[in-house]
Amino acid sequence: MATTLFGFWRSLATFRVRIALNLKGIAFDEVAIDLLKGEQLSESYRTVNPQMVVPALVVGDSPALTQSLAIIDYLDETHPQPPLLPVAPRDRAYVRMLAQIVACDAHPLIVPRVRNYLTDEFKLDEPARLKWIRHWSSKALEAIETQLAARASAGKFCQGNAPTLADICLVSHVEGARLFKFDITAYPIAVGIVDECLKIDAFALAHPLRQPGAPPNPAH
Repeated sequence: MATTLFGFWRSLATFRVRIALNLKGIAFDEVAIDLLKGEQLSESYRTVNPQMVVPALVVGDSPALTQSLAIIDYLDETHPQPPLLPVAPRDRAYVRMLAQIVACDAHPLIVPRVRNYLTDEFKLDEPARLKWIRHWSSKALEAIETQLAARASAGKFCQGNAPTLADICLVSHVEGARLFKFDITAYPIAVGIVDECLKIDAFALAHPLRQPGAPPNPAH
């Protein structure tokens, strides 16, 4: 069955799904939805995803799946190798905890529609918007770094010696911070794990700056 991913080169949520697709060895075509041009608000895309955000995944003739964690969960259940969650219940909960710090707590606060709302409704200028983004990005990294430090002997990835859902989410968050040119030197464990992940083609090839349409020197 054909697999189509609706996304945008800069979308960190799409980045997460790309990584999962690559890790699972699933071939897919990506349809670019330019968030900067407002293409997500078009009536044609509304029929794909009524929430009008990316990513959305269409497999065969089935309706689109949306929300990156739900999509990745589906991919893990339908293509169980390699697994993205550990076997032990507590380890699975730990991986999900780290993933949700990124995907459920931090990332929703810095997406374009929120940044635009801060500008349009509250008249925040660019320095104020960046302060907002830096605050929530840093809070997430502080929490993750503390959790990782407590389990420093757990392996070279977030949990063990194979990448999991937690690594997928952490990579998207740290690389997003790098796109915004934030100082992340205070989080050496997290950054080290991300750099280890990016040695793997499934992660590296999914990177926003390696997607069609990505500018050589992107502005946030």
